[in-house]
Amino acid sequence: MSEHVEPPICVLGLGLIGGSLLRAAVAAGRTAWGYNRSADPVRDAVADGFDATSDLRSALVRAREGNALIVVAVPMPAVDAVLAAVAEHAPGCPLTDVVSVKAPVAAAVARVGLTERYVGGHPMAGTADSGWGASFAELFNDAVWVVAAEDGADPAVWSAVTRLALACGSVVIPAESNEHDRAVARISHLPHVLAEALATSGAAGGDLALGLAAGSFRDGTRVAATAPDLVRAMCEANADALLDALDETLAVLAAARETLAAGSLADLVGAGFDARQRYEKAERWDITGIVPGDIGWLEAFRDAGRRGGALRAL
Repeated sequence: MSEHVEPPICVLGLGLIGGSLLRAAVAAGRTAWGYNRSADPVRDAVADGFDATSDLRSALVRAREGNALIVVAVPMPAVDAVLAAVAEHAPGCPLTDVVSVKAPVAAAVARVGLTERYVGGHPMAGTADSGWGASFAELFNDAVWVVAAEDGADPAVWSAVTRLALACGSVVIPAESNEHDRAVARISHLPHVLAEALATSGAAGGDLALGLAAGSFRDGTRVAATAPDLVRAMCEANADALLDALDETLAVLAAARETLAAGSLADLVGAGFDARQRYEKAERWDITGIVPGDIGWLEAFRDAGRRGGALRAL
């Protein structure tokens, strides 16, 4: 994995994220192939001109022979089995993932003894659709891609993961895994829970309510169209952090109910408006001058990520 020769990419899982990653990597000029347990996505990927197989062992042997960067792109319930296969067939390869939680994946990696070659990742991108047919190479354009900055990370692997994210069109935010999980509980997993609740409430109003529904209902329930198994896998894997965010939100709603019963929603509406303005006005600044492998590089990257910095080049 020198500065001049990028490793090939082996993508394990060809759903929306894994499929889009395979497409984006190939579009960026990288040698890449994919694996999927189900035959239909493999057939469709091959029909679209991509290198794919339903034979996990052969995909990993090829990765081992080419020292490929292996990307785990399966839902959390399938991670243990895939990692066990990696440990058996390609334990020396650099390893990353695109799973929506980081600490549980890091723990699973540790259980099979692959920590030294692992750097976690999470592209903050997606749609309500799923599967190979929903994937497209531009999914990651201008998206944030979290690259885990854990103590002990191999700077060469960290750099390879970061360069892959950049090649796919993303900007990279370094973050520690537990901090990442607490943050995405608020801005990704909680919105799924609230969207499900809002969709359920709207449907409970019957055909008239659904017939009157317009932009606010459509936008607020968009992610409720995501396959239920995927939502469960994502949210349940981050249950502790999500419970904290949900409890806090329920307290906000309970307080709003009390003030509404007394005749006013001013507190909630004002706070919500201010929070949205803060989000819209937030400016991401470029991280520069930190070199992977230098003394204190990981803490420097973590601090920059906390303060709103992002990498656009490495």
